[in-house]
Amino acid sequence: MNPPEESRGGAGIGERLANLPGAVRLRALFDAECRFLSEWIREPASIGSIAPTGKATARVMASHAPLDTELPVLELGPGTGAVTAAILEHGLPPGRLVSIEYSQKFHAYLGERFPGVHFIHGDAFDLATTLAGSPWRRFAAVISALPLLNFPKPAREKLIRDSLSLCVPGAPFVQLCYGPRPPVSAALPGLVMESSDWVVKNMPPARVFVYRRQDMI
Repeated sequence: MNPPEESRGGAGIGERLANLPGAVRLRALFDAECRFLSEWIREPASIGSIAPTGKATARVMASHAPLDTELPVLELGPGTGAVTAAILEHGLPPGRLVSIEYSQKFHAYLGERFPGVHFIHGDAFDLATTLAGSPWRRFAAVISALPLLNFPKPAREKLIRDSLSLCVPGAPFVQLCYGPRPPVSAALPGLVMESSDWVVKNMPPARVFVYRRQDMI
């Protein structure tokens, strides 16, 4: 009687199935979800949502990354890389993406998952310090998945103004938001705002807000 295939030399059925491309992607997704949940339990205020940004929402955000310029795109709060992946799938070369992540664990994971992307471990709410010494001075867009509603209103407004001050005229500041209100009021002097429809495929449902400097349009 032949021994079960799993006990023979070489890879068994289970191992071979686990190495199929679809299984590898599923395992990577599960790993990212576990990492995200672990950090959310440890620091819920800085993570914001219990799960990474959904693909549909990430694609809406990534669609604002311009591809017709050599300037880099700045990403804030990539987490485990849901929006990062969407930006790259949108067509932005990895070398044109600069991404700031506050969590040391996420930062280390992102560097392994997305070779070629410029990941910086630092505070997005202190861009002057975080980007000090870096070669990047101007950006084509800023794409943020930071949980802005978890932070005081003055900090939110300052982040958007500071981010847009680093951008070329007309550049968008793209912000994910789960709440019913925009993270910063449309009436804020000097800014114009537009929003997407609710992305109901996201869990929880989300909207994408885009801010631009009024004097740069």
